[in-house]
Amino acid sequence: MADRDAPLAALPDPNVRALLRRLHARADAETPRLFLQFLDQLPRLALGRAIPWERFGRRLDDKFICLDRSQGVFCYLLARALGARRIVEFGTSFGVSTIYLALAVRENGGGRVIGTEMVPSKAARAHAHLKEAGLSEWVEIREGDARDTLRDLDGPVDLLLNDGFPPAMLPVLQLVAPHLRPGAIVVSDNVGAFWADHRAYLAWLRDPANGFQSALLAMNEGTELSVRVG
Repeated sequence: MADRDAPLAALPDPNVRALLRRLHARADAETPRLFLQFLDQLPRLALGRAIPWERFGRRLDDKFICLDRSQGVFCYLLARALGARRIVEFGTSFGVSTIYLALAVRENGGGRVIGTEMVPSKAARAHAHLKEAGLSEWVEIREGDARDTLRDLDGPVDLLLNDGFPPAMLPVLQLVAPHLRPGAIVVSDNVGAFWADHRAYLAWLRDPANGFQSALLAMNEGTELSVRVG
C-alpha cells in the first residue's frame, strides 16, 4: 500500500511535516462522515445539476475539509517556484492548506498569506494549528464573507488558492484578479468534483479577454490551474 504521507517529504520542516501528518489523518478519518453529508445530493451530481449551497453549506461548518497531501505540496512548490511573498486563500477552514502556503512564504524570505474564513470556530482552530506549526507570523486570517473582507487588498498578489464556498468563488476571483501580477497563479479546487457549480467560474477563467491561460489538471477529481498573462 502506498504511503499517503510520502509527498510531505518535500517539506523542509520536520515539525510542520509531523503536524500535517496528524491533521491529514484526522481529515481521512472524517471522510466517511463527509460522504454521508453529500449522499442526498448524488442524484443532482449525476444529472449535472448544481447543489443548493445556501441551504446545504451549513452542514459542513464543523467538517474537517482540506486539500489532500499532493495538492498541498503542489501549492507549496508552486509558491516556492514563484518566489511568492503575497498569497490570498479563499477557504482557510482549519488551516491545513494555509500551513503549506505559509511555509512557502517563510522559505521565500517572508511575506504574507491572507486567509479567509466565514466560520469563527474554524478560524480559531486555524490560528491554533498555525501557532503549533510556528507559522503565525506570516499569516493574517480575515473572518467573515470573503466577498467583503478581500475588498481592501493592496499590493501585487503572487498566488490565489480559491477553495471556498462554490457560489462565492467567481466573485472572489474577480475581486482578487486586478491585484494578480503577470505570471501569478490561481489554483481552484473542487471544480471537477462539482463541475455544474463552476460552469460560470470556468467560463470566466478560460475567456482570454479576462487575462488568463487555464486548464483542468487531474488532481483530486479536477483542479484548475490558471496563469495570469494579461
